[in-house]
Amino acid sequence: MADDTEALVAVERFLSPYCRVIQMSGGVLIADWRRTRFLGMPTAEVRKFADGSDGSAEERAELVTALVRAGCAPARRREYADAEVGRWLRGVHLLIRTVGFGRVLRFLSLAAPDYARAEPPGTETVARLKRAVQAHGRTSWFVNDDCKAEAVTAFVLLRRAGLQAALHVGVREHPFALHAWTSAAGLCIPDADPRGHAFTPILSIDRGGR
Repeated sequence: MADDTEALVAVERFLSPYCRVIQMSGGVLIADWRRTRFLGMPTAEVRKFADGSDGSAEERAELVTALVRAGCAPARRREYADAEVGRWLRGVHLLIRTVGFGRVLRFLSLAAPDYARAEPPGTETVARLKRAVQAHGRTSWFVNDDCKAEAVTAFVLLRRAGLQAALHVGVREHPFALHAWTSAAGLCIPDADPRGHAFTPILSIDRGGR
């Protein structure tokens, strides 16, 4: 386990605050201080939390379910209410206008942490979020259909809910323009090619702020 620091951190990040991970020779011991009990996890299962390969996603999801049922980890966050999406969108837009888009991207590791339990989102979940984000973006005079605010808001809300998402920044040469969007479950928030104009991605962030 000496070289599995990333896996250990991933497990600790996933667990509830009252649980502690104790490294053992053959894996880890999870100390649940609220219930005064201990759960063991072998090295192979610990490593699945940090393994980003598609083949381990199903096995990792089973581990996540088992730890949630055991009470050692919180259940996945509920979906965001429409009004809550609007507040996030306006807040993100204000932050971008205040400190700049580049600095906001560097803050993503704090606002949208790299959850080890990031699960593939359902298409309907992403479609519902897209409708809410774009509805607020188009009807708010303050936000005024800002792609950067919409993309960052979608990325943060999906990641904070423990769902996989990637934020992209693209460029178009003729005429020159920049565009931002978040992709998840095969959908893009906002659209990756607004008004039929294709943008070439020059930056992609899919793990916290990286």
